[in-house]
Amino acid sequence: MAAFQFIRPDSLAEASDFLRERHGRAFLLAGGTDLIVQIKKGRKRPEWVLDAKRIRDLDAGIAVREGVLRIGALALMTDILEHPEVRAHFPALCEALRVIGSVQIRNRATIPGNLCNASPAADSAPPLLVYGGRVRVFNARNGRRAAPVRDFFLGPGQPALDAGDIVEAVEIPLPPPGTGAAFIRLARRRGMDLTSISVACAVTPGGRARFAFGAVGPTPLLLPEEVVGDGGATPELRERLSAGIRPISDIRAGEDYRRAMAGVIGARALAAAQARRREGG
Repeated sequence: MAAFQFIRPDSLAEASDFLRERHGRAFLLAGGTDLIVQIKKGRKRPEWVLDAKRIRDLDAGIAVREGVLRIGALALMTDILEHPEVRAHFPALCEALRVIGSVQIRNRATIPGNLCNASPAADSAPPLLVYGGRVRVFNARNGRRAAPVRDFFLGPGQPALDAGDIVEAVEIPLPPPGTGAAFIRLARRRGMDLTSISVACAVTPGGRARFAFGAVGPTPLLLPEEVVGDGGATPELRERLSAGIRPISDIRAGEDYRRAMAGVIGARALAAAQARRREGG
């Protein structure tokens, strides 16, 4: 692993200015579960690594305020999984976080880190897409802005972040009462493995369904809404799900397999989401 300098900035403004002035040569480390692997494999060669945990303006808080769940940038996946508000309102997110890495990984990893890695197979992305999540971004020069998760991915490894941008929180509006949601993924084996294909589905009380897929294109993909009512997945819906993705063949799965399975696991996620909707969410 190449040598680098380890920096501990005190404030968001200091960290943002440092990252902007050394864009492409300095990287922010929160959990490090992606960054350290990439450094070890030579995919990234930073001259500086900034410790996010010493930045006083960042936090690990998880709370609901005015109908919105706010997850601080330093909140660990384990803590998010165990939080009662997350468990009560966002079952699909819990299902996704539960299959990310191992217990040890989840004790270090953060959702902003998973999103900023911008992997097409990022497991946190599909549920955040169907729940209408957004990221809160700080930049010392440009101020703060909110970016919908659906607009956050530009390509593999390319988050929609400018030089000096730092994600300080993830926000998700509380679903309307009676909403049901579920997440399903397929991998080559049980346990720790990268996703071959994943799907999240959320069904509103009015019977409108949103589907989002991972590992089926250059970015996580949110499909247009579907009207599903109380019925299960029709052959036509399965066909639209399969036709709406843009898969490739790689070491984890072939294009034909991913396209065929999109309809299958989409139907399973829809059935699980509808069951939760009937149970009151």
